[in-house]
Amino acid sequence: MEDHKNPWHRKNSKLVYDNAWISVHHDEVITPTGSNGVYGRVEFKNKAIGIIPLDDEYNTWLVGQYRYTLNEYSWEIPMGGGPIDEDALSTAKRELKEETGIEAKEWECIMRIHTSNSITDEEGFIYIAKDLSFGETNFDSTEDLKIKKVPLHEVVKMIHDGKITDAITIAGILKVSAQLSQD
Repeated sequence: MEDHKNPWHRKNSKLVYDNAWISVHHDEVITPTGSNGVYGRVEFKNKAIGIIPLDDEYNTWLVGQYRYTLNEYSWEIPMGGGPIDEDALSTAKRELKEETGIEAKEWECIMRIHTSNSITDEEGFIYIAKDLSFGETNFDSTEDLKIKKVPLHEVVKMIHDGKITDAITIAGILKVSAQLSQD
């Protein structure tokens, strides 16, 4: 990869909103072409962590929930947020157990992802979890989740049919599917 010098110059930044999860900034900038401009920027206070639990028959588990921001129901891989300074694998193990009741003995980080790099700095990590055991869920107080076991090839079809639109789910599932087809 080439090294690239940042062509943007931030003249000033104003914090316009802040809560436990995000900060929103209004920046006055000089653009790469030298003109004055403004930029809205969202800083995340957590990492996004997605997990693809995979059994020996290539089934996985999806989590369904109504997404407030989209005003629609969404099927996704198990996922959650972890503090920036927390080990991503620790977050992955906790989220998988909380949302599905599944624990795994084998873990592999398969991807680092930026979810919407034109407006946010959110960084995500996607894991495959194998050698699974099953127990009880422990949903957060704000979660009303449905869980379903689905063959991986059917999840890929759901993506191609537009039934799954979550970026982390799409990236992770398509990567796992491509890796398995090469084996």
